[in-house]
Amino acid sequence: MSSPQIVVVAGPTATGKTALGILLAQRYGGEIVSADSMQIYRRMDVGTAKATPQERAAVRHHMLDVAEPWENYSVSRYVEEASRCCEDILRRGKLPILVGGTGLYIDSLLSGRDFAGREEGDGKVREELCARYDAEGGEALLRELASFDPERAAKLHPGDRRRIVRAIEIYRLTGETISAHDRRTQALPPRYESARIHLNYRERADLYARIDARVDAMVKNGLFDEVASLLGEGVSPACTAMQAIGYKEAAAALRGETSRPEAIDAIKQNSRRYAKRQLTWFSRTEGALNILWDGAPDFEKALRVSTEFLASRGLS
Repeated sequence: MSSPQIVVVAGPTATGKTALGILLAQRYGGEIVSADSMQIYRRMDVGTAKATPQERAAVRHHMLDVAEPWENYSVSRYVEEASRCCEDILRRGKLPILVGGTGLYIDSLLSGRDFAGREEGDGKVREELCARYDAEGGEALLRELASFDPERAAKLHPGDRRRIVRAIEIYRLTGETISAHDRRTQALPPRYESARIHLNYRERADLYARIDARVDAMVKNGLFDEVASLLGEGVSPACTAMQAIGYKEAAAALRGETSRPEAIDAIKQNSRRYAKRQLTWFSRTEGALNILWDGAPDFEKALRVSTEFLASRGLS
């Protein structure tokens, strides 16, 4: 196996990914590429636990603040922009360190998955299909999908408007079914060789306590003010960015739909649920170094263990 081109530091929220990523970047002369689907947005700093100005001064960071909160950012755009960052870092003889908890972003970037036509699509075709869905119903369009892609149709519910429309749209535009596309791209070799380090707590209760403490810190550091500012500049509560955990609950409290304490409790609960989903995603990865914190992070030990792991992969 060749030496890794990219080091990945991943795991659920509140596990110290940013801190370890910075230590590794300093150790190997690397630069950090964020893999967080919400840290891409400008002026969304507190609620996304974005790297602080001091942390960014210590190590160069990429893929932070690259989109406006009202933009509909896609995984295909992330792969395109983040891969440009990685190529630039590699050209300069440095090590890209991919840090974040959005598993789809990480896996898509490393695999070099081809999203051509799948995200952008064609506005007229999509508009026509959406109108047909509304007029004829999901069952009718699902039958149409089944006529040329029974494999994907069997996985979808008639009420899943977005995925049904997307599957038909892609076939209309490219002549290739999504099922065939996925099989083809999954068979391709990965774009980047990687070494992956996953962080977590040995005891689930410690992870949840850390999440709760982080939420309390976010509130103290001005989460509700940040959300109020975004709403005040006209960012719609319905846009993707404002559906992020922390933002949608705070926005509901600011509208008077719930109390602030209730919103804070909801943020903690939804963050814990999200962490469980992240753990499920990352558990599928083979060959990763799993670092489990006992009560509190020990970054000195983690750096040592990570260095030994990366040396075994040919990175010195």
